[in-house]
Amino acid sequence: MKILLFGANGQVGWELQRSLAPLGELLALDVAGQPGLSGDFTDLEGLAATVATVRPDFIVNAAAHTAVDKAENEPELAHTINAEAPGVLAQAAARIGAALVHYSTDYVFDGSGNRPWREDDATGPLNAYGRTKLEGEARIRAALPRHLLLRTSWVYAARGSNFAKTMLKLARERERLTVIDDQFGAPTGAELLADVTAHAIRALAADAGKAGTYHVAAAGVTTWHGYASYVLQAARQAGQALKAEHVEPVPSSAFKTAATRPHNSRLDTARLRATFGLALPPWGAGVNRMLQEILGTP
Repeated sequence: MKILLFGANGQVGWELQRSLAPLGELLALDVAGQPGLSGDFTDLEGLAATVATVRPDFIVNAAAHTAVDKAENEPELAHTINAEAPGVLAQAAARIGAALVHYSTDYVFDGSGNRPWREDDATGPLNAYGRTKLEGEARIRAALPRHLLLRTSWVYAARGSNFAKTMLKLARERERLTVIDDQFGAPTGAELLADVTAHAIRALAADAGKAGTYHVAAAGVTTWHGYASYVLQAARQAGQALKAEHVEPVPSSAFKTAATRPHNSRLDTARLRATFGLALPPWGAGVNRMLQEILGTP
């Protein structure tokens, strides 16, 4: 099996380099690409040419414009990267008989209610990021039946910046923190997402009937306030010196942002678990692994 990975140096892409390697020949590209091969998602012709040159069996796209607030101010760029480029990859995949794995987001929904979103629920994105990701999904479905669209939420990794690292930094500097307590979801590790992807690719390679849209998220639910409190408690137990004694819960309205965030980011993963025979661990298990890595604890 030959796999072409885009977005290789992002949080998910970095973990995919590990999880996909045992499946076969892996070519991993970041935005800089390689001689004669483009990984730049603003270079649509270059992307199509790269797929035609490499001729992979599977394309895995971990590249995206994920700066939610910046997308409000640069919607054209977000549209090119999140909508047009995935469509180009799907068309190029169709021409050579390849399959495409693409990551999407809970932001395609409007964030209402309090039950987990199912794959067939009505969409209604609240911001430019969500709208461009939803259009990317539509372009893939229209061009390529043999695809995996994996919607996820609240992705983190030990590599790079993340919410937990930000909370730890602020807790060392400040005596009081305020964190949003009316947005609900499950922190999902890039490591888990990459491992699920590898399982799903093997299954799709054996059975084309497993193509489609799936929700992938760690089990359980929390809020950003609950997530922050969990991180700081774990840091204290690991012997970290923190100034912050208290994390105060506040509503989303306490923070003014360019993009509206959904209140309900819960995702129903029943279809994924049943189709691929997988069990998704509780969100705290992945966060604990990440904290052990960034805190340097055994």
